[in-house]
Amino acid sequence: MFGMSRPCRIDAVTIKRARAAVARAQDADELRCAQAILLPATTGATMEETAVLLGVSRASVPRLQGRFRQRHAAGKAVPRNWGGRRRALLTWKEEQDFLAPWVEQAKAGSMLVVSSLRAAFAQHLGRPVTATVVYRMLARHGWRKVAPDTRHPAADPKVQQDWKKNSRNCWQICSVPNP
Repeated sequence: MFGMSRPCRIDAVTIKRARAAVARAQDADELRCAQAILLPATTGATMEETAVLLGVSRASVPRLQGRFRQRHAAGKAVPRNWGGRRRALLTWKEEQDFLAPWVEQAKAGSMLVVSSLRAAFAQHLGRPVTATVVYRMLARHGWRKVAPDTRHPAADPKVQQDWKKNSRNCWQICSVPNP
């Protein structure tokens, strides 16, 4: 059915750790990683056969084995490290330090203009950045966009009503000749 593949070489210590991991697995991923080690080692299954038994692709089997070895290196289980800011341009503290002058301006009542902040950030990094990068950084640090009010603070509703009543009607019906 499948072509010949090289035999799997898994040492006894890793097999022992995989058996222990199968016994204490708390989610499907942990169990699948341990089984990716045990199936080829104990039954002599090829990568393809292991993939079929685990319900994953052939390419996933070595990844599962590698993940198991990484998590269980030196006999201690290393927790999965998903999440985080993998593509961060600056650390959280560096971003705070960069935003500090603008925080002072905002506290003084000054408006923050994103284009100037973007230019300063690009200069600080030494490379161009998109506006989205700046907006996300501001959101991470709790800044929000202040939208203008729907009405002017000095508007007088009575004056507006008088103007509406007394203003000339500028709209006129125009007749379109029928062809």
